[in-house]
Amino acid sequence: MIPDKIIERIFSKDKRAVSRAISLIETGNSYSTELLKELHKRIGRAYRIGITGPPGAGKSTLTNQLTKFYRKQNKTVGIIAVDPTSPFTGGALLGDRVRMSDIGSDEGVFIRSMATRGSLGGLSKKTIDAADIIDAAGYDYIIFETVGVGQSELDVAKAADTTIVVLVPESGDSIQAMKAGLMEIADFFVLNKSDRPGSDSALSALKTILMFREHTEKSWLPNILKAVASENTGTREIAEEIAKHKNYLEANGFLKTKREEHYKVRIKEIVEHLMKNELWREHRAESLDASLAKVVEGETSPYEIAETLFNDFKSTIK
Repeated sequence: MIPDKIIERIFSKDKRAVSRAISLIETGNSYSTELLKELHKRIGRAYRIGITGPPGAGKSTLTNQLTKFYRKQNKTVGIIAVDPTSPFTGGALLGDRVRMSDIGSDEGVFIRSMATRGSLGGLSKKTIDAADIIDAAGYDYIIFETVGVGQSELDVAKAADTTIVVLVPESGDSIQAMKAGLMEIADFFVLNKSDRPGSDSALSALKTILMFREHTEKSWLPNILKAVASENTGTREIAEEIAKHKNYLEANGFLKTKREEHYKVRIKEIVEHLMKNELWREHRAESLDASLAKVVEGETSPYEIAETLFNDFKSTIK
């Protein structure tokens, strides 16, 4: 049974209720799925922004400045900082609590740190569920700030409406190596710490890569913005570029299409998770263990064991 009145409290933007609900889905509580089902009718109004890039690019500082900008516009912001280890142990947005103290106490800002729990894509498997809870609570923007591990951070593009890749002048030498992964998910780039030496060469390298992108008259061509987030330089331009991309998506019907694709991927992942749990029920796990010696001795192959287990699984599906 869903905790008493938690739905109503979430809808009224009660931070404690939102935090409790996220904790329930993180721990895989038995009624977390029912909770998410109930909340779904209020989901879809928040605009989701992904901020990613290599370590040390200044993603946390940029998130901080962007949040303060939106608050000045009287917009509410939910921030999900994805920590590579476990919540509140450092390495993500909340690693430096002092830096976030000026917005952490703001009633219009909700901040949550979540562990990746082994997800190499940079987002926890429960991150999107948490974003749905924040969305249902009525926040205007949701910002995902990811761990910063390079090309494996492609999961953010499956969760965000607009994806920002943050780089620094020192990234110039490695931009060519990045282009097959991280570089392709950006809706626009932010060259942060652009007051440092090498800024112009990094900008030229980015422009060169973008010249080779296939595009038509209707396609979106990523822009490159300079910023010095620590000095709040370029924040307004970044917010304006987000708004420009949002307007482009809405005007062309791409926002709906993009979200449909996100849901398609997510539904497949949920089905795969359910099937995996069903497949590895206790008796099949025991059957696998009992067969391993035969595989090692060459009496049977891994494929034969896998087929046997899968056929047993199929026989149980009604």
